[in-house]
Amino acid sequence: MSRIGKAPIPVPNGVTVTIADHKVSVKGPKGQLQREFRPELSFKQEDGKILVVRKNEDRTTRSLHGLTRTLLANMVKGVADGFERNLEIVGVGYRAAMEGKKLVMQLGYSHPVEITPPEGMSIAVGKGNVITVSGIDKQAVGDLSAFIREKRPPEVYKGKGVKYQGEVIRRKAGKAAGKKK
Repeated sequence: MSRIGKAPIPVPNGVTVTIADHKVSVKGPKGQLQREFRPELSFKQEDGKILVVRKNEDRTTRSLHGLTRTLLANMVKGVADGFERNLEIVGVGYRAAMEGKKLVMQLGYSHPVEITPPEGMSIAVGKGNVITVSGIDKQAVGDLSAFIREKRPPEVYKGKGVKYQGEVIRRKAGKAAGKKK
């Protein structure tokens, strides 16, 4: 039995969850999310908690149990608190700035890199070239963060580029380190 799937999902105050067959809609102070889940799983809502229940014990149903519970828990947390991801820009001359809603980055190319966030998501640039991506959908926040990082991933010799905050870059010794006298 899935330990994650068995755990109930607490619904905070101000969040309403509407379950219609296997379509779930979650509405909260930050916004609204909808998702259609597989019919092998059902949902029970009782005294401020949601339970994900399997209809049978097939292998696929068991494998989807924990995933479905986690996806629904992320929807509830997203509309209540939201998600954010921080990225750092490291390198001489590398910088980021906001022009209206558009993120403009100087990443060592001959042209600036411009990124416009999709609807419902926001990007902010803080002190020290820290970019904060925030939104209510955890997957969309992760996708946009990965898209920004992809524009100049950190390189292994000097560590220059766009990296996640707290990410450890495995460094290589340059050719001078292997030289013997």
